[in-house]
Amino acid sequence: MEQALLLAYPQSALAGRSARPYKLMIGTHSDAPITIPSDSGDEFVTSLPWTSTRLSLSMLILSLIASAQTAEQRTARYFDSVRNQPGLLLAFLHDMPKGGDLHNHLDGAIYAEDLIDFAASDNLCVDRTTSQLIAPPCDSCEKYTAKPEIRCAYGDHVLYNQIIDAWSMRNWRPGDESGHDHFFATFDKFSLASHGHTAEAMATILNRAAREQVQYVEFMRTGDGGGPGRLAAQLGWNDDLDKMRQGLLDAGLREIAAAASKSLAETEARARAEMKCDTSQPKPGCGVTVRFLYQALRALPREAVFAQLLLGFELASSDPRVVGLNLVQPEDWYTPIHDFHGHMAMLDYLHTVYPSVHISLHAGEIAAGMVKPEDLTYHIRESVERGHAERIGHGAAIMLEKDPIGLMKEMAARDVLVEINLTSNDQILGISGDDHPLPVYIRYGVPVAISTDDQGVARSDMTHEYLRAAENYHFPYTGLKRMTRQSLQHSFLSGESLWATTSRVFRPVVACASDRMGSEKPSVPCARFLKSSDRAREQWKLEAAFAVFEKKF
Repeated sequence: MEQALLLAYPQSALAGRSARPYKLMIGTHSDAPITIPSDSGDEFVTSLPWTSTRLSLSMLILSLIASAQTAEQRTARYFDSVRNQPGLLLAFLHDMPKGGDLHNHLDGAIYAEDLIDFAASDNLCVDRTTSQLIAPPCDSCEKYTAKPEIRCAYGDHVLYNQIIDAWSMRNWRPGDESGHDHFFATFDKFSLASHGHTAEAMATILNRAAREQVQYVEFMRTGDGGGPGRLAAQLGWNDDLDKMRQGLLDAGLREIAAAASKSLAETEARARAEMKCDTSQPKPGCGVTVRFLYQALRALPREAVFAQLLLGFELASSDPRVVGLNLVQPEDWYTPIHDFHGHMAMLDYLHTVYPSVHISLHAGEIAAGMVKPEDLTYHIRESVERGHAERIGHGAAIMLEKDPIGLMKEMAARDVLVEINLTSNDQILGISGDDHPLPVYIRYGVPVAISTDDQGVARSDMTHEYLRAAENYHFPYTGLKRMTRQSLQHSFLSGESLWATTSRVFRPVVACASDRMGSEKPSVPCARFLKSSDRAREQWKLEAAFAVFEKKF
């Protein structure tokens, strides 16, 4: 009796779920069937006599195996095939959907070349020695003048390159100045240019984000005109935070919040005009969803920090574009170290007054030797437990915290995400490769997302942040995809998540459980759910982008 080959195909793969391997069996019946899936998901049955040529059989088996793989599995195989080919890997990561950038300082995201253009349009001067911007009048463009017009740099390549190097990490090398000091010194040098060009900066950054498949950005920005600090200086400090809050509100803080909201609306409108969003030829950045985090400056006097935090809570409660707040500036400076516990007490109090306001905090952007050993042991834990942080920015010093394993388990249980900034952690802290805790966070179930931090100062972008993750830690494609999904899962967008569970696998909510994720025409219950949630709509958009991307492979 003639033998035949039987291939059992897992029906689950046809529904877009992970397929189990083929089961190959040699039968003894001449009519032994082979079940073969079609592209439509239907099955048809045929039989292949064992006496057929080996070549035909091999080709059929390979064809069937290829067809049985999901789009995600085929994409993952291609990713693995180019992992050691830097050019192809970079091209893959550039085109890969990247979800949201949750840690993006607007001022630090501007490249120095753009800042020079902004400064030139404002007729600013530059100190030839320090590269710091100065208000006019300026000296002439002759060589060796002390403070030439910055536009002189257009005709002086030495000056032009000197400014770019001074305003960024380009060409920085360890020496007399640490990476930390050079990085943070850049902001004072170019600040005169950045303050008056926020709309142009936003447009530039959003266009870049769109070109590298970033669909959502949360910009950190202060934008309060210095009002909270002036108000706090007039009123002074009060140990009774409830009375201090009321005093600030009575003295006009809500009016400052209203003015800040008005200014933000005008800035956003100018950015959209810059991108030609309401024309027939909009620029790519028009498709990027934008929200803002108010950033308070932790190096200011304590009364000013409290006033800024209060403004942040007020803005996030009244302006839907402001979805939360953050504390910024280096953790190792004197005031941030000295007042750290006090800042957490402020947040703890304000959280009780405004419990629905989202909080993300810089914590653990610090390294051994930068401060006393005992000052390395509590920043992340206290930010989570007393500061009520739902996300931690950087978290690079987690292993220096007291009971770091217990802390990571706690963060996983609380679903606290860490915003991972690989390039700036390397440049500022000297932490990279095996010294970086990214794989450790993942090992203990802490959600993570890749972000850019200050991409202009760092001379990086989101694609190269993903490249660092892929090259340094050998994450599979599915690992990078998980981080991308986590970025929107932990965004501060309003509304419920598309995902009912995310711990091991991403499973959709009941309303969308029967739908193909990201489809153009969701079911009526799913469409109704998506309409009710900004977050879910962005997540659906991401799934649609993944579907298009993975079809290429």
